[in-house]
This record gives sequence, structure tokens and C-alpha cells, in this order.
Amino acid sequence: MHATRTKAPPFRKTTETFRAGAKTLSQRYFISPETFAEERDKIFSRHWVLVGHQTQIAQAGDYFTAAVAGESVVVVRDKRGDIHGFYNVCRHRGSQLIENRDGQLSAVIQCPYHAWTYALDGRLIGAPHMDEVPGFDRSNYGLHSANLALWEGFIFVALADSPAPLEKWFAPLAGKFSRWNLPALRAAKRIEYDVRANWKLIFENYSECYHCAGVHPELSKISPSDSAENDLTEGPFLGGFMRIAKGKSLTMSGNACALPVGRFGEEDSHFVFYYSIFPNMLLSLHPDYAMVHQLQPQSPERTLILCEWFFHPEAFKRSDFDPDDAVGFWDMVNRQDWHVCELSQQGISSRAYEPGAYSARESIPAAWDREYLRHIS
Repeated sequence: MHATRTKAPPFRKTTETFRAGAKTLSQRYFISPETFAEERDKIFSRHWVLVGHQTQIAQAGDYFTAAVAGESVVVVRDKRGDIHGFYNVCRHRGSQLIENRDGQLSAVIQCPYHAWTYALDGRLIGAPHMDEVPGFDRSNYGLHSANLALWEGFIFVALADSPAPLEKWFAPLAGKFSRWNLPALRAAKRIEYDVRANWKLIFENYSECYHCAGVHPELSKISPSDSAENDLTEGPFLGGFMRIAKGKSLTMSGNACALPVGRFGEEDSHFVFYYSIFPNMLLSLHPDYAMVHQLQPQSPERTLILCEWFFHPEAFKRSDFDPDDAVGFWDMVNRQDWHVCELSQQGISSRAYEPGAYSARESIPAAWDREYLRHIS
């Protein structure tokens, strides 16, 4: 995003210097199966990866499955209210335990093959005929845990044996988004997009509005493409804010569609905040809702994107609540973005492609590339 003058919201703008000579990544980073495998090993298997939000599993027994670096992980809330992450693998003969994407378990997780049964906290509590096996000890055969932790109500999983504590990883963002009450927000809609483009192109596209005037005319009418400023300009968390026209909201109608998600002053209500959180989260904070993109890379040339819209829980009780006003607007903008990302993927795949020069309005994509290379090298 490009730095221009506008009255600053509560976040302090960080001075950023465009690095002359910065160029886009080489072709192999977007099309190489070997590079994709390296990313899975060095990034998605080692770092904290967004998988969902705590409101998805509000009740004991609620669960969902998540794909992380080729692994299936079951995320479930137990009877005490604690949230756990387990590899979706039975400790008997390795059968996958749960096939559905989400649902509700009565009290246990039971293998569909030989009926080994686990408590919601992962303990093996039933193993037919295994008492006949000398020396068999159920306590040695609990489900394998995946590291799981919460940040602002969002659930993250790390497959590494000893990842850095999540609170340490997110320390630079401590308290930054508290005004939006993210842990308490409730999702109204999820749309899954299957995008024929490399996952890094999604991040780079999200991180600049150089393209907005031409690609997003509807968005630019409400939020001028030259109104952006950045307050996080290096590292795994990048982004900033843009102005919203006075009295407007980023909706199809142009009007606010829900209660404010937090306490915002008059001036605060005129800004939208966009942040990329390495390696698979895009967080968009509006006065009346929050939008989150969760990226799930499938191959060098394909990315699944789960987009969810979150609102104040009290908004759902009001007759004037219209989440589709926001959903429709961003579904339109998303599809515009995915189209140009797919065009980029097609062009980058050509033998004619070579790295291009970033403009001064693309300092954040250039910074994202630097952070990516730091993890992959």
C-alpha cells in the first residue's frame, strides 16, 4: 500500500522507505513442485498456521478438521471447554478417524475401523479385545497431539515438535486489535474459493492498492486507492489502513450493515485496516465487521481460500442486520482479485516471464517477499 497523507487513526504510522531496485520473485517460486514441497516443509510444517475461530466449536463435542501441510488435524472442544488438536489418525492401525469437515460428537471419538474409542481430550478409553494382549497399556495409546493455541479467538496449529510459543510469535501485535473484540465476534458467512494461482500471489495482491483503481472501481469509490498508509512494514505482520468515505461502509449499499464491532470514535469509523499475517492469514478490520481469509495452498498453481465475515454477536438479534450487504460487496471484490491473480499465474508460467520492478506503491509486497525468502532460504 502506498503512503499518502490522511489524518491518522489510533495506530502510529511507521516511516517506510521504498527500496529501489526491488523486483518480483523468480519464476520457480510460483511454478516449481520442488519449491512448493520446500515451502510445505520449511513454512507450513514449522510455523503457526490459522485453522479456524473458537466460535466454530462453541459447545462440548463440536469439532472441525483442518488440512495443515498435507496433514489432517481434528480440532475439538472437550467437556471442560478446552480446545484440543489431534492428528486424524487412529493409534491402532492408522485409520483416519473423522471424515466429515465439521460436526458434533456425542462424547467420544471412535475409529470407524476397529472401534478404538478416545475421550475428547485424546485419551484412549476403549480398545476391544486389547485387554487380552499382555502388557497393553491404554495410557500409552492416546491420540497424537498437534500444537494448538489461540490468538484473539482464532485457532492456530503448529506441526513442529517445539514451535515458538504463540504468544511470543504474536508479541508484536499484543493488544493491537483489542478494540475490535475479535474473540467474541460471530461468523455469519463462509465462502470457499478455489483459485488457480500460487498462494504468494494472493498475499502480494492483498498487500497493495496499486491495482485498485482499475480492478476495483466499486471499492475505490468508497475507499480511495491513494488513501493508504502502513504501520507495519517489515517482518511477518504487514499492512496498514485506508480511508472510508464519510458516512459510508464497504457494503453493496454503502451503508453500515451491522452494529459496530467495537467502540470507535467518529474519526475512527472512517478507516479500514488490512493486515497480512504470515503464513496464511489475511485480516481485514472494518467498523461494522471483520473479514478473514485463510489460505490453504494445494499446489504451486492452486490455492483454496476460506473467507469468513464476523459480526458483533448482538447484531444477529436485530431486524436491520444485513450481513449479505458486506458479504456481497467483498465476494465481488474477491472475485476481481482472484481473476487478476490467475492472470498473473498464467503469465508467470510463460517462458517470457522475468522478475519485474516493483513500484513505490508496492513496498509491502516487496517486504512480504523479503520475509518469505527469510523463511524459505
